[in-house]
Amino acid sequence: MSKVALLINLGSPRSPGVKDVKEYLGEFLMDDHVIDVPKIPRWLLVKGIILNVRPKKSAEAYKSIWWDEGSPLIALSERLVKKVREYSDYETFLAMRYAAPSILNTLNEIHDKHPGLDELYVVPLYPHFAMSSYESVVDRVKQLVEEHYPGLKLMFKKPWFDEKSYINILTKSISEVLPKDHHLLFSYHGIPVRHLRKSDPTSCHCYAVDDCCNVVS
Repeated sequence: MSKVALLINLGSPRSPGVKDVKEYLGEFLMDDHVIDVPKIPRWLLVKGIILNVRPKKSAEAYKSIWWDEGSPLIALSERLVKKVREYSDYETFLAMRYAAPSILNTLNEIHDKHPGLDELYVVPLYPHFAMSSYESVVDRVKQLVEEHYPGLKLMFKKPWFDEKSYINILTKSISEVLPKDHHLLFSYHGIPVRHLRKSDPTSCHCYAVDDCCNVVS
């Protein structure tokens, strides 16, 4: 039986041009996992306000980090896929939640190469759980598989933010380049509290430890 894995990252504009950035932001911000308000108010906010102001500024930011080989996120994700293929027995594919390569196109590619595949291992490339990232990927994959490949069984990699091996790898990679007498400040992207209440009712993630910000891993 074929062993196939699908790695899914956030996504990136096709180029740092304003048109491509606007298209990408439109798809991203219209996801109700990201802006969880009713569709009409979300459409008015995104299409009427944000996409008339944000793309030009965001395009400049993308230009400042763009590589010769393209989007850094896409390039690094492709390198990761190559390593997974090298060190595992899974035939591994890459998709993006937004923009290209899309999840649907990649599912079609997998089906073309493995028409009899009955199980797909899906890895959202987010160590943590959040409604606007991990849950969005899971729900989108389930929706597309139900619509196009209803006989395909899905297995999802659970969030691994607290796995010792992952923490040790991060610690090792940082300690190799950070002088011992230096301090490191982490800055994280916040999410609305209502997202936690809606998507983590069991408190298994963000509410697992009351003083998690003060606990040394």
